[in-house]
Amino acid sequence: MSIFDYFPPLEWRHRISRQSIGADAYAGLINAAIVLPQGVAFATIAGLPPEFGLYTAMITAIVAAIFGSSMIMISGPTTAISAVLFTMLSGFADPGSARYIELALTLTIMVGLLQMVGGFARLGGLVSFVSHSVMTAFTMAAAILIAVSQLAGASGVEVERGGNIAERLERLSLHITEANPYALLISGVTLVMAILVQKFVPRLPGLLLALGTGGGLAWFLDAKEHGVAMVGALPDMVPSINLPSPSIEDVAMLAPGAAAIAVVALLEAISIGRAFAVRRKEAFDSNQEMIGQGLSNLVGGFFNCYAGSGSFTRSGVNATAGAVTPLSGIFASLVLLIVLYFVADWVAFIPKPAMAGVILFVAWRLIDFNELRHIITSSRPETVILGLTLAAGLFIELDFAIYVGVIASLCVFIYESSHPELPVTAPMLQPDGSRKFRNVERSNLSECPQLVTFRLDGPLYFGSVENVAKEYKKITSRNPRQKHKLLYMKGIGKIDLAGADFLINAAREAKAEGGSFRIVALFPPLVASLHRFHVIDEIGENHLFPSKSEAVVDAMSDLKRGICEGCLRDVFWECDNVMRVDNPP
Repeated sequence: MSIFDYFPPLEWRHRISRQSIGADAYAGLINAAIVLPQGVAFATIAGLPPEFGLYTAMITAIVAAIFGSSMIMISGPTTAISAVLFTMLSGFADPGSARYIELALTLTIMVGLLQMVGGFARLGGLVSFVSHSVMTAFTMAAAILIAVSQLAGASGVEVERGGNIAERLERLSLHITEANPYALLISGVTLVMAILVQKFVPRLPGLLLALGTGGGLAWFLDAKEHGVAMVGALPDMVPSINLPSPSIEDVAMLAPGAAAIAVVALLEAISIGRAFAVRRKEAFDSNQEMIGQGLSNLVGGFFNCYAGSGSFTRSGVNATAGAVTPLSGIFASLVLLIVLYFVADWVAFIPKPAMAGVILFVAWRLIDFNELRHIITSSRPETVILGLTLAAGLFIELDFAIYVGVIASLCVFIYESSHPELPVTAPMLQPDGSRKFRNVERSNLSECPQLVTFRLDGPLYFGSVENVAKEYKKITSRNPRQKHKLLYMKGIGKIDLAGADFLINAAREAKAEGGSFRIVALFPPLVASLHRFHVIDEIGENHLFPSKSEAVVDAMSDLKRGICEGCLRDVFWECDNVMRVDNPP
């Protein structure tokens, strides 16, 4: 591979047009307005000066947009990582101190290096164990938590941040009597405006109009004089280079925390990136995203940024605003830089309730109700995964929900792989005159009284052998006259020693009963496994076939003619061959 294989803009540059640039610029403008209060709040949670959150929102977003895989995800500071970073570093230094900042920057660089190593090592495939139901539930949980977190700002009250949905609602309920009617009016009008524009004139910049409506209403009501909080003045500073100089002891001390944050951040970013890629039907490379996230943290650590990841809120705003390419993230950072440098004072007049109203609308749009309904009505295992992930995200922690979803997905995968179906099959005439082997029970087909054909739909390994053996014994014991067995190993790549032992025992039992055992195997690696584990030595090379038809033809020579003469079923076309034996024309 060349270095250009790790430069995603070469893949999406063809999507850039005059229309896409306009859409991306608009989405970037909206995103810059949304991230202003967020950056300050997240940095405060992390125990860092407010400007660090804004620097992270700019530098991390640009690098991740260029080198990441998602077309829509915006990276930057997040609540979860901010809280985790504070928890890890507050025991080593006082929050906000020079020592604390030094450790935070060092930790961020270490996180970036670990993430990049994982990406180059192609470890992103591990995320494939996270099922689509986990993504849907994770998105829904995040949307609900985002919405609940904005209720305080929308009602104009101050409550402690963080916690699960029950804790947040409980804290809010204790202060509900303190709700500011002006704040409620501003947030409500902003939310309604966003909904109306989306419903009736979706081509208009609904989020910007809603934010402008809320700001205009706040100015008309003189809301600041009535206790409505504004975003406030921001420092008109730009990121500068800051090279941390940690000791070896610092690196060793921070290593466990860096590994934990690296994993949490990757799960967050890849989950968000995959969720939006699935929704928008776009490609997503988790390995490249790991590289992009790692590089963004590595570079950010030298520019007064702390560890960041994909942001659900900003990504949701980006998607809702109509972004087309990752240029939207770059535009968002550039607009934010311009705001900080030139018009920071104007930001002070944006009412926080209006911001809350916009984010409430975005949170609602993040929930895919159609997909939710599809999962619930189509798959019980996926519904269980969805429910567990959603519950963990709402009532424990959002990041923990990913772990719960992964574990639940693995449990479902292990259970299903250990319970493959072993249906009895028989030929069924098709409209075009051909025949297909179908499930006897489901298609209500007749069986041959001497030859039974099975189809193994799933893997044959140590985890599934016990269940396959039970089903095989149940089927073979119901009709002792079916002494001849034909097993079609459909879609099986390989078998292990336990699977081979099952096949050998089944063949020996069939021979002991005076019957035969044949295998139909198509895949070369499976055939190689059958040879390696001495299955073919047991059944004989002449009892291994590449097709069911050839196996049935060969099996006819073992059937008893007397039984065939009294059979009126004519299950197989080859039954006539038995009747013609010793009676040549």
